Amino acid sequence: MNRILKTTVIAAAVMSVAGVAQARDQIRIVGSSTVYPFASYVTEEFGATTGNPTPVIESTGSGGGLRLFCNGVGEGTPDITNASRRMKVSEFERCEENGVTNITEAKIGSDGIVLGQSSENDDIALTREQIFMAVAAMVPVDGELVENPYTNWSEIDSSLPDREISIYGPPTTSGTRDAFEELVMESASEGMDVYGDEAYTDIRSDGVYIDAGENDNLIVQRLSEDTGAFGIFGYSFLEENTDTISAASIDGVDPEADAISSGEYPIARSLWFYVKNQHAEEVPPMYDYVDMFMSEMMIGDDGYLRDIGLIVLPEEEREEWRQAVADRTAMTADVLK
Repeated sequence: MNRILKTTVIAAAVMSVAGVAQARDQIRIVGSSTVYPFASYVTEEFGATTGNPTPVIESTGSGGGLRLFCNGVGEGTPDITNASRRMKVSEFERCEENGVTNITEAKIGSDGIVLGQSSENDDIALTREQIFMAVAAMVPVDGELVENPYTNWSEIDSSLPDREISIYGPPTTSGTRDAFEELVMESASEGMDVYGDEAYTDIRSDGVYIDAGENDNLIVQRLSEDTGAFGIFGYSFLEENTDTISAASIDGVDPEADAISSGEYPIARSLWFYVKNQHAEEVPPMYDYVDMFMSEMMIGDDGYLRDIGLIVLPEEEREEWRQAVADRTAMTADVLK
C-alpha cells in the first residue's frame, strides 16, 4: 500500500472512531410515556447546563423500552429506560440472557392513573368495579360469563349518566396499561366468584376501549374533541390540562397529590428508570445525567419535577434510592419477586 493511500486509510479510521465516540457522548433513553415529561425536563436541563449533548429520548412505552434495553449491550441499544411499573422477573432474565448483567434500578416518585374526561361534563364518581364492567371482555350477567354487552354507563349502574361508553387507553406495551390491569381489573375481579381463582384482566376489543398509542398527550387532545369519552393516563397530564380536563373520583377518592402519595387513591403506582452500567465507559456523561435526575433539585420536595406533576417520595425513601443509585448498585432478580 503506498504511503498516501495508507495515510488516507488511517485518517479515515481515526475519523470513524472519533465519530463513534462523539455519538456515544449522547445518551440514549427510551421507555414510559408517563415518565417521559419528567425525563425530558431533566434531559433539557442536562444539555443546557453541563456542556454535554442533550440526551436523545423516545417514548416507546414501558414494555417496549425494557424490550429494547434488554436486547443487549453496545451500539444500537439504549443506555437507560424509563418505566411506569417495576421491571418484571421475566424481563430481568431476558436482560441477563442477552448479556445485560449490570443494571441499577432507580425509583423517582409516584403517579396516579386517572380516568379523565372533558371538563364540559359534570363531575363523576366511579368505582373500580364499575370501570371493570365497562372495559372487561367477559362480564357476569345473571351469574354467567358473557361477552360484554354494555354500551352505555347507565346500563352498568342506573346512578351513572346515560352516556355511551368510550374509553381511550394505552396499548399493551404501556406500563400504564399494566398498572391499570393490576390495580383496576385484577382488584375488581378478585372479588367475583364467577372468575374462579384467577384475576381477570382481558380488555374488550369491540371498539369501546380504543388503543390510543403511547402518547398520553394525544389521549388528552382526543378528549377535547370527543367530549363524551374518557381517557386513561397519568396524573401529571391531568395537572397540565386542568383547564380542559377533569377526572373521575375512584372509590370515593379524588386523584390529588396527597392521596396518591399516601396510597389512599386506589390507582397509584411508582415510577422508575433503569441504567445499563455496562455502558458507563462508552457513554461518559451517563452517570452525570443519572445523578442530576436523582438530585433534590429534580425529585425533592421543592424540585422542578414536582412543579410538573411528579408525586415526590418521602425524604427518607428518596435518600435511600439516591444512595443506591450513587453506589451504582447492581440489582438482582430477588428484589423483583
